[in-house]
Amino acid sequence: MTPFISEIIGTAILILLGCGVVANVVLKKTFGNNGGWIVITTGWALAVYVAVVIAGPYSGAHINPAVSIGLAVAGKFPWEDVPLYVLAQMTGAMFGAILVWVFYKNHFNATEDADSKKAVFCTTPAVRDTFSNFFSEALGTFVLIFTILYFTNATINETETVIGLGSLGALPVAFLVWSIGLSLGGTTGYAINPARDLGPRIMHSLLPIKNKASGDWRYAWIPVVGPITGACLAALLMLCL
Repeated sequence: MTPFISEIIGTAILILLGCGVVANVVLKKTFGNNGGWIVITTGWALAVYVAVVIAGPYSGAHINPAVSIGLAVAGKFPWEDVPLYVLAQMTGAMFGAILVWVFYKNHFNATEDADSKKAVFCTTPAVRDTFSNFFSEALGTFVLIFTILYFTNATINETETVIGLGSLGALPVAFLVWSIGLSLGGTTGYAINPARDLGPRIMHSLLPIKNKASGDWRYAWIPVVGPITGACLAALLMLCL
C-alpha cells in the first residue's frame, strides 16, 4: 500500500470512528445518545489508535496536515511530500464524513437540532472568542506535535522510512489524544487537525442533510490555522533544544 493510499484510508477511518462517536452521542434515537464528553474523547482516542495501526507501517500515520507540516519544519519529513500527504488526508476526511452521514442517516433525520447535526462533522467554540479559540487549537496541537517529536528520534533513512504518529506507537498516541481531549478540548472541541475539521465541514455543506445549520465559515479558519501554528511552534522549539 502506497503512503498516499495509506493516508486516505487511515484518515477516513479516523473520521468514520471519530465523527461516528459524536453522532452516536448527539443524534436522537441512538443507543449512545447523551453519552457525554467522556464517551466522545474516548471514542476519538480509539479512532486515532485504529487509524495509526492501519496507516503506520506504510506512511508513518500522519493522518493530520499539522503532523506533516510540523515534521517538515523539524526536518523529519521532506517538504515536497507534504502536499501529497495533505491531499490524501483531506480526501480521506471527506470520504469518512460521507460514511458517517450514510451510517447515521436515519438518526440525522430524527434529530431536529441543526447545531447537533453540524457538531457531528466539525468543531464549534463553547465560548466564541477569536484569540482564545485560536490559542486553544494552537496549544492543543503544540502538545501533540511536541510530544511526538520529543519521544521520536527517528529520521528518514536510505529506505525512505518516514516518521509520524506511528513512530510513537498506536497506544501512546491514543492516550496522548485522549489526554488532550479531556484536558484541553472543552473550549473548542479540540480539532487539532485541519483535515479532521475542514474535510467534514465541507461535506456538511454539500450533503443533503435536512434542516442543517450553516457551515460557520467565519470560524472555520481557526481549526485550520491554529493547529498548523501550534505544530510549527512545537517543531521550532525542538530545533532550539
